Amino acid sequence: MRELFLEMIELMDSALQDYVGALPPPAKVNIGPGWVYRFENKDIHHAVVLKLVFVLSSLRAAMTLLDHGYVCQQAALHRLIDEANEDILFLVYAVTNDKITDLHQRYLGAFWAEEFADHSDLTGSHESRPMIPRKKIRAYLAQIEGHPMDVSRASTLAKVMSKTYSGFVHGAAPHIMELYGGNPGRFHTNGMVGTPRIEEYANDLWNYLYRGLLSLIFAAKMFGSQEHVDLLVTRKKQFEQAMGKDYGP
Repeated sequence: MRELFLEMIELMDSALQDYVGALPPPAKVNIGPGWVYRFENKDIHHAVVLKLVFVLSSLRAAMTLLDHGYVCQQAALHRLIDEANEDILFLVYAVTNDKITDLHQRYLGAFWAEEFADHSDLTGSHESRPMIPRKKIRAYLAQIEGHPMDVSRASTLAKVMSKTYSGFVHGAAPHIMELYGGNPGRFHTNGMVGTPRIEEYANDLWNYLYRGLLSLIFAAKMFGSQEHVDLLVTRKKQFEQAMGKDYGP
């Protein structure tokens, strides 16, 4: 399974680098006493690419944690990846299925906002990001995707899934207890390699790798690259077959 996961990551990384290469590279911008890299264009296409960078980097990190048995920390990353994939679809649909709404504009404003207005006064110039409530993003996705259930119900189910993983982020007691087991029982603070948890969390990682691949396919449609769509869809089917799954077209 690990070899398949590595193959998926390399495929996704290759596609991502093509998307990055289609955009003007970031430039050095003077901020405070030094400089940082920033994109000049702060639009949806650049935002999607950055979100894909975050997803792929986080997937690699999750796989590294799984390799060493740190399953609770892996699950916390899954929560971050889940929200990033939601954000990608939210942005892509504005181009492929809908239009750039006021909600998208407000999202982009918060996404591109700098953390500090004056880097010589970090305490006094910190900017609070006007974040879009997650429930609004999920309601938008449910509406565009045309769920057979009502929009409110679909949004609620997405919220429940997210809240389930939030226990790993915030360190809730039931989630920390995932680290207990064995004979005699003990807390595995040095990873859970060799325990049944590894197979369980490897299967969970597959879901996030697969969803990351879907995000890359949707992004390819946004960029108008049918070549990437065809390649990624073909490989998607191959990955499904290798895992004994069939999710249809």
